[in-house]
Amino acid sequence: MGVDSASARVGRIRTEHHATHLRCLQSLTFPGVLQTEDYAHALFAGVIPALPDDEVQARVEHRMKRRNILERENPPQFEAIVFEAALRMRVGGRKVARDQLEYVLSASERPGITLRVIPFTSEDFIEVTQTVMYARGVVTQLDTVHIDTPFGGGFLDAAADLNRYRTLLDLAEQAALTPEESRSFIHHVAREL
Repeated sequence: MGVDSASARVGRIRTEHHATHLRCLQSLTFPGVLQTEDYAHALFAGVIPALPDDEVQARVEHRMKRRNILERENPPQFEAIVFEAALRMRVGGRKVARDQLEYVLSASERPGITLRVIPFTSEDFIEVTQTVMYARGVVTQLDTVHIDTPFGGGFLDAAADLNRYRTLLDLAEQAALTPEESRSFIHHVAREL
């Protein structure tokens, strides 16, 4: 989740808004554009050191506004790859976690949204020490990668960086379950809650 400054939030929303295709890789949480309000609130309320209530609320509102990119008339294609850990973390408690899983299942059935899960049983190691979002622009020169770490986020657009993260996302996709298998897997985890 990282340190989320106002300028980083604006940069991320601009990147997402202008993208034609978004791909992301998440290890412990769901992508921001696929989070429920309660899930996002639990994440931001758990930041250390604690954020003031008004800052938590501002961040949650921002996160909910980001979901609009997937609900607009011509949304970008959105592909998310999440590790099983993100499914099993009980962020906000059992009910919030179950509601989050159900929301993700519903969203994954919409056209243009693809969700894949890398299960714990995968034997392919995928290095993911930070959250990665690859935003494809209208032209290749506008492609951007946003990385998020516990120490803050950053944007990358150098050809070598873009190639590295495209390769990482391709490898993660190969290690992940198919979209259909992923939905079944998520449904199973939600039933366990």
